[in-house]
Amino acid sequence: MNKWLMMLLSITFLMRKMVENDIIIKTSTAGGYMKFLFAPDSFKGTMSAININRLLRHATHRVFGSVEYIDVTMADGGEGTVETVTRNLRGSIMYVPTHGPYMKRREAKFGLVNQKEAILEVAEAVGLALVPQEKRDPRYTSSYGVGELIAHILDDGIRDIKIAIGGTSTNDGGIGAMQALGVRFLDKDGNEVKGIGDSLKDIVTIDTSRMNPLVQEAKFTIMCDVDNPLCGPNGATMCYGKQKGGTVEVLEELERGMENYRQVLLKTFGKDVNEIPGSGAAGGIGAAFSLFLIGEMKSGIEVVMDLMNFDQMLDGVDYVISGEGRADAQTLHGKVLYGIGRHCKERNIPVIAICGCLGDGHEALYEHGITKFYATTDKELCEKEILANANDNFMSTAVRMFEDIKNGKIS
Repeated sequence: MNKWLMMLLSITFLMRKMVENDIIIKTSTAGGYMKFLFAPDSFKGTMSAININRLLRHATHRVFGSVEYIDVTMADGGEGTVETVTRNLRGSIMYVPTHGPYMKRREAKFGLVNQKEAILEVAEAVGLALVPQEKRDPRYTSSYGVGELIAHILDDGIRDIKIAIGGTSTNDGGIGAMQALGVRFLDKDGNEVKGIGDSLKDIVTIDTSRMNPLVQEAKFTIMCDVDNPLCGPNGATMCYGKQKGGTVEVLEELERGMENYRQVLLKTFGKDVNEIPGSGAAGGIGAAFSLFLIGEMKSGIEVVMDLMNFDQMLDGVDYVISGEGRADAQTLHGKVLYGIGRHCKERNIPVIAICGCLGDGHEALYEHGITKFYATTDKELCEKEILANANDNFMSTAVRMFEDIKNGKIS
């Protein structure tokens, strides 16, 4: 075979292998080598992170011609975390039968990252979005389906389980979930109570002797970015119960039940759950996971970044491009931009954030590693932005950002 043909075939094979392994190395028009890491969160209800990365690739090609880049999608432990992490790590999405908030049969998913590690969201089984507004009542919703989901994962031989909590329709202190794992909550007559919020006031004793023995073999990491206690004005009921359908009277009733539950937990475990930051998360599921599962509370974005080996991705990177739908004071509480900014600040790598809009307090993120913000819409138009224009608005903003980089306006 002609030696030139052999050389061409070798080069073609090498390039194919590089593409298969997501290695794209090209020279920027600036004359040196420039490497980007694209790591956005989705713009909730507007654009997926996958689509955002597609637009960023097009924008870089338009401005630079060709550069080196890595693109991943991010999540902070909230909605979409399972799909984001599983996709990035080339894992598998698994579906299993569970029960929803009102104990109707439904399928729920979890991410199988490898043969020993899984990730799940409690909202997948008992999320607030699963209950129509007119049917929401935190007295009667149950977290039972969450326990079923955990049991399925344990039965599959998985012993390292990451659980993203939040966004639930429940206020049952996690007793429903624990019942699905074999724990019994008994009233004064020794009868087992229903795993719902309305039963918290009736609990007198807790029997863990029949708990699923596989729980003791597993390590549970609880992805939580709130520090609410179980009880009190900032607790599970009073802070989040209203959005779950609770009236003032209902919340007062549930709070009395939650306080009773707290005292029974203290008697059973010798520990006051109100001293555990995040025990009030997800309607009190945080308390149950901390005590019954001996789960370790960690920041959701930190768990995600650790799973994805984010710090290794930063090797040789000149700029990180991230963003989310809205940046404001709440972003400081464990959101994607906050996590990425902190990690990049340690490496002196500039982070540029493209957001749908910028709200009050976003400036505080400059102290946490964000170099510059770009907004795709005016603040006044943020809530009224027409979906049909979202791609065009993002693309024009991204091109402007890359032109600023090319012209040395960002460093």
